[in-house]
Amino acid sequence: MKRIGILTSGGDSSGMNAAIRAIARSAMSAGLEAYGINYGFAGLVAGDIHQLSSIEMDGIIARGGTILYSARFPEFAEEKTQLKGIEQLKKFGIDALVVIGGDGSYHGAERLTQHGFNSVGIPGTIDNDIPGTDFTIGFDTAVNTAVEALDRINDTATSHQRVFVVEVMGRGAGDIALWAGVAAGADAIVIPERDYDIQAIAEKIKENRKNGKDHALIVIAEGVMSAADFKKQLDQYGEFDSRAITLGHIQRGGQPTAKDRVLASRFGDYAVKLLLEGKGGLAIGIRNNQLVATDIIDTLENHKHITDVSLQDVNKRLRF
Repeated sequence: MKRIGILTSGGDSSGMNAAIRAIARSAMSAGLEAYGINYGFAGLVAGDIHQLSSIEMDGIIARGGTILYSARFPEFAEEKTQLKGIEQLKKFGIDALVVIGGDGSYHGAERLTQHGFNSVGIPGTIDNDIPGTDFTIGFDTAVNTAVEALDRINDTATSHQRVFVVEVMGRGAGDIALWAGVAAGADAIVIPERDYDIQAIAEKIKENRKNGKDHALIVIAEGVMSAADFKKQLDQYGEFDSRAITLGHIQRGGQPTAKDRVLASRFGDYAVKLLLEGKGGLAIGIRNNQLVATDIIDTLENHKHITDVSLQDVNKRLRF
């Protein structure tokens, strides 16, 4: 093996650049060449590929987003398009590929693996919804960004005796809502993994008012419904002077936290180690703070991400 390709795909997440840096420099340390592929699988098929230098990696560990850019490319689900991508990899003499991204990106790596091309997947998504790992790159940064926003919103809720319903990202998973909600001391956390009772939440807010707490913070995962829709339903059960806020894409950008930088560095270095050992078709993850590598096809087809819903129970016991 002489050359390793790197691409980022799907939604960006803070820490992707740290992973790119780790893969490239670990490869160079082993005497290999690292090639960057712009715009994900779309750039792969188009041949938008270039060699990376060590100096290009300088400083990117602290930058959000991805220097290799990203793009949605549903066409890669077609076999003929996948084969075009492999042709480009062979044209540039790339022997193995590391794909950084979420569920869709993993499926792209899975398809390449099925065609016999050595591919490794690194979980990079703020949603933390990838099977085979406890945490994904970008999740910690997104949670910290959400917590900072929730703290600010709670200040206003306190000042004006209002109820704020705040929608956070996460696609179909409630991980961001759970972690950010617990950290911000939310009065209620609503996630897609569990049933919820809006009337019960409304009654709890009323009970709190009787006990002296005249404001509330509700965190809702986007996979449940929009903050605006939740507010409308909540308002049917009382006069709350409520407001709906959607945090949106601010959760995806910004400087990665130390945890995401270290996680990305470990993932990237481990990916190169596995490829040097001749291993491919793997999904890298971390479980109980130990790096793991599982068969990418088995991981995607037979496993699913498990959200730690017990955090919601913790929050219920700790709320006012």
